[in-house]
Amino acid sequence: MGTGNDEQGFTPLKLNLMQLLTSKAVRVIAIIALMVALAILGLFQLPSASFDRLWYDNGFCSLSPSTLSRDDLQPDELNGIDWSRFAYVQYVTNTEYLCNSVMLFEILHRLGSKADRLMMYPSSFAVDGASTEESRLLRRARDEYGAKMMPIEIQRRPTSDTTWAESYTKLLAFNQTQYDRVLSLDSDSTVLQTMDELFLAPSAPVAMPRAYWLNFDNRILSAQLILIEPSKYEFNRVMNALNAATSNDYDMEIVNNLYKDSCLILPHRPYNLLTGEFRSNNHSDYLGNSEEAWDPDKTLKEAKFLHFSDWPVPKPWLSAPPSMIQDKQPKCQQNPKTGEEDDCRSRDLWLGFYSDFKQRRQVRYLRSGNEKTIVGATGGKARPI
Repeated sequence: MGTGNDEQGFTPLKLNLMQLLTSKAVRVIAIIALMVALAILGLFQLPSASFDRLWYDNGFCSLSPSTLSRDDLQPDELNGIDWSRFAYVQYVTNTEYLCNSVMLFEILHRLGSKADRLMMYPSSFAVDGASTEESRLLRRARDEYGAKMMPIEIQRRPTSDTTWAESYTKLLAFNQTQYDRVLSLDSDSTVLQTMDELFLAPSAPVAMPRAYWLNFDNRILSAQLILIEPSKYEFNRVMNALNAATSNDYDMEIVNNLYKDSCLILPHRPYNLLTGEFRSNNHSDYLGNSEEAWDPDKTLKEAKFLHFSDWPVPKPWLSAPPSMIQDKQPKCQQNPKTGEEDDCRSRDLWLGFYSDFKQRRQVRYLRSGNEKTIVGATGGKARPI
C-alpha cells in the first residue's frame, strides 16, 4: 500500500512538470531568450567602426566601407554630398549685368560656397583672345572665381515693358541638365551668407520663396531666387509657356503660372529680403507676424540674400539725384524714452547697402550727406571688380 501510495503521489507531479516544459508559453520564452543571447553575442563581435560611420546610398552617391576609411574622408564625403552636382547660376544679357554677376561670384567665392558657379553668357561675347570689357570680366569669373562658362542665345520677346524683354533668358537654367540642381539668383542683389544648404532641400522640380511684399492671398512666387532641378521635361514645359506668353507675361508670370500650386516654398526670411523693407513703416509681412518688433540689425544678421528694390530709387549701379536719396531714404525712428528721432539704424544700413555695392563696382558713391558704409554687410571687406 505504501509503495502504491508513493507511486500514486509521484505520478501527477511528474505529469504536471512534463506538461509545463512542453507548453507553448515555455517554448516562446525559450526562443526569445535564445534570440537575446545571440544578439548580445553579436554586439561583441561587431567592429567598433560600425558605430561611428554612416554610409549613404541615396541616389546621389554611395560610399563603400570596404574601400574607404573614416580618416580618408572629408565631412561632406561622410554625408554623401558631391557638390559638383550643384551650381549657382547667373544669366547675362549685357555688360552691365555681367559685371553684377561677376560681383556675385566674387562673394560666393569669398564666402567659400561649395557648389559650382555657372555663367550663362551671350555666345556673341568672346572669352579668350579678345581685350573687350566683356572678355575681361568673363575671364575673371572663370579664372579667379572658378565659374564654368556656358554660351547661350539671349531669349527676347516683344513686351509691354522693354526693361524685361530679355529676362526670359533666366529660364534657360531649366536646361542645365549637367547638374542635379541649380540656384538662379538675380544679379541686382547681394549675397550676405552662403546658401549651399538650399541644394539639400527636399526634392522638387522648383523651389521658390513667396513675394511677401505683394498680396499674400494671391500666393505669388518671387523669381529673384529659384532652386531648379533641370530636366528635359520641365524645360519643354517652360519653353512652351514662353512661346504662348502674352506681352505682359514675363519670367515671373511664367513660373507662377506653371508652379504656383506645386512649388516647394522657401522661407523669404532669410532667403529673400528687399532693401525696400528698410524703408517700410510696417514690417509684419516680412516678419510673418504683427507682434515681433522690427530690429534692422537682427534682420540683416539673419538674412542671406538681399535684393535691391526701392522704386523709384534706381538700381545701385545707376546714378540717383542726391535730392531723391535724401527724400526716399529710411526715416529715423523716435525713441520712446527720449521722444527724439535718434534710431537711424535702418537709414544707415540702407545707405550702406548702396555704398558697399558702388565700392565694389568702383563707381562714385551716392551722396546724401549722412551715409555710412556697413562693415561686413556682404560677409567681409568690400572687394572691387
